[in-house]
Amino acid sequence: MTSINTEPLTTLSNAGIYRSNRWLVRGIDMVVEPGEIVTLIGPNGSGKTTTAKLALGILKPDEGTVFQNKKIKVGYVPQAFNVDWTLPLNVSRFMRLTNRISQKQANDALAMTEVIHLRDSELHALSGGELRRVLIARAIAFKPSLIVLDEPVQGIDFNGGIAIYELIKEIRNELKPGILLISHDLHVVMAATDRIICLNGHICCSGTPSMVASNSAYQKLFGANATSTLAVYEHSHDHTHLADGRVRHADGSVTDHCHPDDGHHEEQYFKENDLYSSTIKHEPQNDG
Repeated sequence: MTSINTEPLTTLSNAGIYRSNRWLVRGIDMVVEPGEIVTLIGPNGSGKTTTAKLALGILKPDEGTVFQNKKIKVGYVPQAFNVDWTLPLNVSRFMRLTNRISQKQANDALAMTEVIHLRDSELHALSGGELRRVLIARAIAFKPSLIVLDEPVQGIDFNGGIAIYELIKEIRNELKPGILLISHDLHVVMAATDRIICLNGHICCSGTPSMVASNSAYQKLFGANATSTLAVYEHSHDHTHLADGRVRHADGSVTDHCHPDDGHHEEQYFKENDLYSSTIKHEPQNDG
């Protein structure tokens, strides 16, 4: 278990970045505590990536301050992963590539993300969900105190996305890191999120998912239907989403999908509100 005292991991106070005669973000106040999940949402170009880079110390503020805990260790999971797929690179080797960890640390991380059975597989042979789990395993192998995930369910189907969000919650509960999620999807956030910060060059609003959904600034930014279309990945735990996307139920049966009469998934909510294709399967966006 990671230990890093009780001080905030990163603190932004009235922070801003000025480039090309304009403010990319300004007046940003944000704190990420150990064991806390914070999600950044906002439209394309709203400053999510810029704010994350400020939090990580990659960018220096042109006004305001950024404080980082002196003991901070950061694990990063990118939205896109580009590699020369002709290279003979298996999972085990990839885990330790430029990553100073032992084989045991690598195996423990792969086991936690439920892909230890893939350690000898070539990266190019992995599915999108399997590759995302390997990337998360690589990020947590050295027990970071802060994990940054850029659109962790990008390109993954509904059940696979739920499984990834369950995994993120388990990592938070087990390792106690602070977690900063960047969501390019305006309508879907993780149910376990402690705070959402809605950006549009500045902080429009922040709070729990329900607080943000009902905030007038959020509704003004995303339209009249914003409250009804902000959904969360949340469901009962009488079943388990497996790494391959299938579902193991309380009775021991394994199916490709949840039982249609379960009644505790938001999948039906997405279909009824025509959100499934538009919010789960979307193209990556560039952000300021």
